[in-house]
Amino acid sequence: MSNDTQTLDTTAVDAWLRANLPGYEGPIVQARKFATGQSNPTFLLVTPARRYVLRRKPPGKLLKSAHAVDREFRVQKALYGTKVPVPKVHLLCEDDSVIGSAFYVMDFADGRNFKEPTMPGEDNATRAGVIDEMNRVLAELHMVDIDAMGLSDYGPPGNYFERQVARWTKQYRASETEPVPAMDRLIERLTAEIPEDDGQRTLVHGDYRIDNMIFAKDSTDCIAVLDWELSTIGHPYADLASVIMQWQMPAGEEGRGMGGIDRTALGLPSDEEFIARYCERRGLPGVDNFGFYLSFCFFRMAGIIQGVLKRALDGNASNPERAIKLGQYVPVFAEHGLKALDS
Repeated sequence: MSNDTQTLDTTAVDAWLRANLPGYEGPIVQARKFATGQSNPTFLLVTPARRYVLRRKPPGKLLKSAHAVDREFRVQKALYGTKVPVPKVHLLCEDDSVIGSAFYVMDFADGRNFKEPTMPGEDNATRAGVIDEMNRVLAELHMVDIDAMGLSDYGPPGNYFERQVARWTKQYRASETEPVPAMDRLIERLTAEIPEDDGQRTLVHGDYRIDNMIFAKDSTDCIAVLDWELSTIGHPYADLASVIMQWQMPAGEEGRGMGGIDRTALGLPSDEEFIARYCERRGLPGVDNFGFYLSFCFFRMAGIIQGVLKRALDGNASNPERAIKLGQYVPVFAEHGLKALDS
C-alpha cells in the first residue's frame, strides 16, 4: 500500500480491477503519472488491451470536503452520453486499504490538450474553433436538466455565491500560512456585495478552462471535459467568469492567460464577444454586475492555491515545487479580485 502521491501500487490496482471490472485484461504494464492535476494525483494505466486513467485522493490529512473523487465519479457518470463530453467512468473504489486512498478508473480520452488559450503553433481557424467549442460546451453544461440527470441533490439550495464565499473563506483560513492584507479586504468586500439570487440553478464545473479539456486530434471538437472535483449545483456565471479570469492572466506557460496579447491577430475573441456568444446560446439578454463574478473567481483561485501551498509545506502536495511557486500568487489574485469589484 503506497502513501506516496508520485507512485502507484500497480499490483494492488491490477488485482482489484481483475476482481471488479468486467472485461478487464491485465496486467498493468505501465503507470505514468500526469504532470498536471495538482489536487488529485492522476495516472495513465497501460494494459496490453487498452489504456485507462486512475484518479485518486492524495494520502495524508486532508481538508474536509476537498478531493472528492466520489463526486467526480458521480457527475461524470451522469453526464456520459450528453452534449457535455466526458470520459466513460468504470468503477469507484472507496476502500482505502487497496492503495491508501479512494480512487476511480475511467477511459483514457486520446486527443489534444492545449495548456494555453493562445494555443501557440496553431493557426487562427483552429484557435477560433477551439474557443467557440469551449463556449458551446459551457452553454450546454449550464442547460443540462439536473432533475432528469438525477443531480438535483448534487449541491445545496440557496444563494450559491453566499455559500461559496463562506466555504472558501473557511478553506482559506484553514490553510493560511501568513497574513495577506489584500485577501482580508477582498473577503470583507465580497461578503458585503453578494448579488441577490436571480434563480439560476445549474450544474457548474468549478474549474472550467482550456487545459481541463481534451480536443479531437483532427478537429476542434471537444471529446472530454476533465477535473470535476469542484463541480456542484450552483450559479452558471461562476464558470463563465472563471474563463474570463484565466484570460486576464499573463500569456505564456506560467500565467496561461491572454494578458497583453493582440487577440484579433490570433483569431481569438474579446471577453465581451465570448460572453455575448454564451448568452446567445443560452437565450440570455446579457450579464449584469459581471465584476462581482469575476472578483469571486479571483478570490476562489487565491483560496485554492493557498491550499496547494499549505499541502506543499506539509509535505503532501502532488507537485511540491510547482505548489510553492504557485503559492506566491495568492496576493496577486487577491489584488485582481479587488480591481474587478471596482471595474
